[in-house]
Amino acid sequence: MRVAFQGEPGAYSEAAALEYFGRETEAVPCESFDEIFASVESGTCDRGLIPIENSLAGSIHHNYDLLLQHQLTITGEHFLRVHHCLIGYPGVEKSQLRRVISHPQALAQCAGYLKSMPWCRVEPVYDTAGSVKMMREGGDRTVAAVASRRAAEYYGMAVLEEGIEDDPANYTRFLAISPVPVSPGQEAKTSIVFSVPNIPGSLYRALSIFALRGLDLTKIESRPLVGKPWDYLFYIDFAGSTGDPPVRQALDELERSSSILRVLGSYPRSPAPKG
Repeated sequence: MRVAFQGEPGAYSEAAALEYFGRETEAVPCESFDEIFASVESGTCDRGLIPIENSLAGSIHHNYDLLLQHQLTITGEHFLRVHHCLIGYPGVEKSQLRRVISHPQALAQCAGYLKSMPWCRVEPVYDTAGSVKMMREGGDRTVAAVASRRAAEYYGMAVLEEGIEDDPANYTRFLAISPVPVSPGQEAKTSIVFSVPNIPGSLYRALSIFALRGLDLTKIESRPLVGKPWDYLFYIDFAGSTGDPPVRQALDELERSSSILRVLGSYPRSPAPKG
């Protein structure tokens, strides 16, 4: 199976793909999240794995937008424990560093640690493992990267310090995407996106549809509705499958009051890590 992920070899997304789909998976690096969706839609890859939220830095909004823009379905979720390392050239001391580079999400997850290095400029780049690759190719020994130990080993660099994330409960939630839906089983989760008129009480009434049927909402995220200023799309995750009668009833009722409603997928629910 070919699985598309964003980043260079050694990226956290690659580690998540191998954990979720199995070590025999061929993990295919992509430059961008857009490329992941395009690769799966075209059939170049069988599946894709995208990060959707981090327990410290929050949601990856662009991927919410891509889920709506593309006709793919969510088929699973995976939680990856993220251990960040400060990575530099072998033999370099931390005091010699002048610049630290990494993906913006990784930098946000280590913001407190990086503030303790005021002599260093922090610079966002396209990928965590990619930052180690850039550092090695650049040849500047005053540059360090924030990435995984696996990335340091892959590119022959040194771990200067490990566990630099601001909180040890640092997890990223990934979503598996596919052209073909799955049968989620009994322990299921469903993701949808909808929009309701911008009038008093409309969102309350929409959410009450789930509460009245005892459906547990596990996530809600709002995104701007392009072309309609100050109107919003609401992305909802809830426990249950579209095959369950209460879920079908809730979606039928929600459709009657929504201008947009799309089911993004019903899939097996992974237990959320506690810490």
